Amino acid sequence: MNYRSMTALALAWAACFPSLARAQTNDELLKELRALRDRVNQLEAKQKAIEVKGDSGQWGMTPAQSAELGRLSVKTEGLEDSREASGFLGLKISGQMQTAYIVNKAQDTAGFQFLDSVGDFGYNYFNSYIGIAFLDIQKEMEGGTKWRLTLQPQRSAGALIGGVNGQSVVQEASVSVPLTDLQTRFIAGQIPDWEGYEFMQPTQNKLITHNLLFDFTMPSAYVGAGLELARGSWTTKALLANMNQNTASPGDKAPVLAVRTDYYAGEFSGFGLAGVYGDAPNFVNPTANTRVGLIEADAYYARGDWTLQGQLSYGMQKQASITPDPVTGAYRTASWYGASALAGYKFNPRFQAIARVDFINNSRNGGGLLGYGADAKNGIGPDATLACTTAYVSGCDRGANRYALAVGLNYELNRYTAFKLEYRYDGANQPVFEDVSDGSYRKNNSVFGAAVVVGF
Repeated sequence: MNYRSMTALALAWAACFPSLARAQTNDELLKELRALRDRVNQLEAKQKAIEVKGDSGQWGMTPAQSAELGRLSVKTEGLEDSREASGFLGLKISGQMQTAYIVNKAQDTAGFQFLDSVGDFGYNYFNSYIGIAFLDIQKEMEGGTKWRLTLQPQRSAGALIGGVNGQSVVQEASVSVPLTDLQTRFIAGQIPDWEGYEFMQPTQNKLITHNLLFDFTMPSAYVGAGLELARGSWTTKALLANMNQNTASPGDKAPVLAVRTDYYAGEFSGFGLAGVYGDAPNFVNPTANTRVGLIEADAYYARGDWTLQGQLSYGMQKQASITPDPVTGAYRTASWYGASALAGYKFNPRFQAIARVDFINNSRNGGGLLGYGADAKNGIGPDATLACTTAYVSGCDRGANRYALAVGLNYELNRYTAFKLEYRYDGANQPVFEDVSDGSYRKNNSVFGAAVVVGF
């Protein structure tokens, strides 16, 4: 209803009550009609003003404000065009850095650990991916193609698989190309191993060290190509690849098939299955690649204050046993199985306590794990006091079974920074840990660690 209609209605209403009109003088009635007319004129003027603003798109803004909005719109469109032309559209850069202080009783060391070279110190359970820094660069292009490069000096997967010099800085260099749709992808490049419940990244790893299965029974990385399929709650990845080597050596013609399937049961839980089968480097008998078979299952549950994670693993590699056949001298099959479980409880959103227990049965043929022969730093192999590397004696056929218990605290100072403390006790059923202070061998070792982790 417009305001002219309201005026007519008011006059008609007054005409319905003639007695009231007669009770007033002509002057009083004239004044009231003039006042009503003025009020109607005011309302009509307001209505016209609102309609003019609505037509101009100002929505209550002044002409200066409307002009400023136009300038901002033009500038924003220009910035978006420039960002796309410069290659920054879909680009994500993140990074992490961990500085750690490690005390190792058997190795008689205590000090800071940061960016130490794999080539100089090797990969051990007390240094693994501890004290690293990396820069992760990801780019998603129009159409859904993804590109990723993770640079990690000194202690990268590339340093581990590229030989003893440890000079590669590449942790991951991969591409993911959609085929029929975004859920069906071709993947290729250097891809870190995807087995187990623990992550390499210090911001995602609850403790400072990693579990025994992570360090000694899982590959470091694959170099190859394959597919990634996402179907509802299921995700499956499969690669035909070189395992733990950048390129094949003469005579190596059988890469591995590596597969992982994950099921996400909901927001709080899920499980995964992974396996590897094919030929891979043999570090006990390095003359040629030999057949490897690995299978593992892991699961997690995280809800409220509690986090629970677990893993079961089995593995074997032909001609990789630490102790050769006592009659023929031939290398035999190395095999192992193990389990790891972790529990975390948050006292408040920032402060968490963690406990982890690991076990590996490695008794067959004197022991031997994936990429490891007899190793007195890590406690791998038969009784070290028997001198099995120089002569075969009774007991050399039995490798040491390994276990570890780690407890720690994790405090998140803010969204970027976390402080960690950890005490870890490693043990074996035979004396396989060398005490470098006196050259003796022990059945256990203790490690204490403190670290600060910053990620963005």
